[in-house]
This record gives sequence, structure tokens and C-alpha cells, in this order.
Amino acid sequence: MSAPVIRPAEESDLDAVYALICDMEAKELPYAEFADIFRAQLASPDYLCLVCELNGAAVAECNLRFEYQLHHAARIAEIMELAVAPGYRRRGLGADMLREAHVAALSQRCVQLELACNTLRLDAHRFYEREGFKRYHYKFTKPLTGEDTPNALGR
Repeated sequence: MSAPVIRPAEESDLDAVYALICDMEAKELPYAEFADIFRAQLASPDYLCLVCELNGAAVAECNLRFEYQLHHAARIAEIMELAVAPGYRRRGLGADMLREAHVAALSQRCVQLELACNTLRLDAHRFYEREGFKRYHYKFTKPLTGEDTPNALGR
């Protein structure tokens, strides 16, 4: 088995990233809309999608957004999605992706790396805490589509 390679995502990674994020969300997302957003983010300097490739296959992804925030008076990096394929979890790939996200955030002159995580993902909470993240905030959401989506993954 070859060593994992973490690199910026490319257009050719669309299907792999789509599959990883659909698995993370436990539902099939609308592909055309996903593809449009993926391509727009690839073209934007305010986003970076990292892919972890192992034996020629993308088995993990980490999508970052960089922005200046008034309440920090500084630039912040936010991990929007971090997903590892089911057969590749507990091998250190998530930690590898976080280290690369940290390096990318520093290179963008960010003062903080943050993320939000579904309240049902207890294993992920333990992972992030083990990797040095602290629980300081609650994230509140309000649907604007008229559909009240429960906080259950894929349900």
C-alpha cells in the first residue's frame, strides 16, 4: 500500500468528493447543484478543498473557507466539511487532513481554525477534541425553504 498523498482537489475529483460528502450527510445531495458549487469553490481564492489520495483513489476530503470576520477583526479558516471514506477511518487520515488544514490556514494568515459538527456525530466530537479543538460555541440554524429538516443524519 502506498503512502497517502494530500493535495488540492481538482475538477476530476468531483465525483469522489460528492460521494464522500453524501456519505458524511447520509443522504444523496442534488448532483448538479453540488457540482456547480464545487466548481465555483475551486475557482475561488476563499476556498480550498483538500483530497487525500491512497492507491490512486480519493478516500478523504477537507473543504476550507477563508474569510475576514468582524468579531475577530482577523481572517479565520473554517472547515466546512471533513469526510473520510468508511473503509479508511481510524487510520490517521482525518488527523493528517487536519494538519494540512492547519498549514493552509496559517499560509492564509488566519488566526483561528474552526468547524461546526452535527450534534449526533459523537465519534467526530471526540476526534476533534483529541486533535485540540475546543467546544466554545453553539450553532443555530433556521431553514428558509419551508422544510424543517431534523437534526438526524439522513433522516
